[in-house]
Amino acid sequence: MTTGEIAPAIATPPLPTSLRETLPGRYYTDPTIFAAEQALIFETGWFCAVLTADIPRAGDFETVQIGRESVVVARGRDGAVNAYLNVCRHRGARICTEEKGAVRRSFQCPYHAWTYGLDGALIAAPNLGEMPDVDKASFGLHRVHVREWLGYAWLCLAGEPPSFEDTVIADVTARLGSPNVIVGYQVADLELGRRISYDVKANWKQIVENFMECYHCATIHPELTEVLPEFANGLAAQYFVGHGAEFGEDVRGFTVDGSEGLARIPGVAEGQDRRYYAITVRPQVFVNLVPDHVVLHRMFPLTAGRTLVRCDWLYLPEVVAGGADIDRSVELFHRVNQQDFDACERCQVSMDSRSYARGGVLVPSEHHIAEFHDWVRQKID
Repeated sequence: MTTGEIAPAIATPPLPTSLRETLPGRYYTDPTIFAAEQALIFETGWFCAVLTADIPRAGDFETVQIGRESVVVARGRDGAVNAYLNVCRHRGARICTEEKGAVRRSFQCPYHAWTYGLDGALIAAPNLGEMPDVDKASFGLHRVHVREWLGYAWLCLAGEPPSFEDTVIADVTARLGSPNVIVGYQVADLELGRRISYDVKANWKQIVENFMECYHCATIHPELTEVLPEFANGLAAQYFVGHGAEFGEDVRGFTVDGSEGLARIPGVAEGQDRRYYAITVRPQVFVNLVPDHVVLHRMFPLTAGRTLVRCDWLYLPEVVAGGADIDRSVELFHRVNQQDFDACERCQVSMDSRSYARGGVLVPSEHHIAEFHDWVRQKID
């Protein structure tokens, strides 16, 4: 074998019926596959982009990367959330170079001063009055579809977006058994108590797969399995439709030491009390429901081997306003995140090994991950 050649895959025997195959290793490292995912998954479906409370006033904006596109999400003068591609219609300059900020009335391209309203409409440009044949209405920023749900702005770059109900809501329904189970948590009315961002050196699919299973929980999550003892058996809450993992008998709250939590969210039903529910909303959102708060992860895939994860801890407004101690509840999932992301990075470094060229295997408690792999293949192959 000469220098630069790809090492051949190691032969493997046929799998026993208890095991299923994973995606081959190249799906986690190949830039061509990653580009296809950006174009055919992230740029065609609904993407949870911005906590709308982060842009509370007219002129507040945040820029986000969705697939290959930079998108500006801004609060309009009418209170609506607008989104448009961060590309000037004149010569293609990036209009907003900061991640977030505020403007008074408009966005102005720093190159030639084409100026756009908070709704993305072109309102002025140098010498435009000397070009009477130019219709300003035809040269506004390209709009992006917006849907507000759970207090977040979900965006879709597609010209014709897929049904929100048949995609996002369907994923919630498939996990909880009903689209109404999540309603009592009043997520849109909760407020941000803490946000931690994680720069994970792993492919986005590694993170999704890790979140979906608990075969690893007894190995790397000692704090979590103390609070949720059934996780030590290897079956994640997501393995069962409608099931919420029950707190341990001596556990008083979803905290790092099992100590008392905060007041229960009023809409949480008795049957949901002392239980944890986990939901994967494809392709990049995890929602974690417990009686007194909600933890929501947003993934932003940056390269085939790097993913930014923003994790929000959401609480009742009075908890945040009153300065209640949320450290113990934040610390529990922060440790879980660190443990999970370390594991994902340990896997990522092996994806180009000849040992993993044909992929690995899924044990029965992970078989539902095969459905996620099938979904990815259906989208990009």
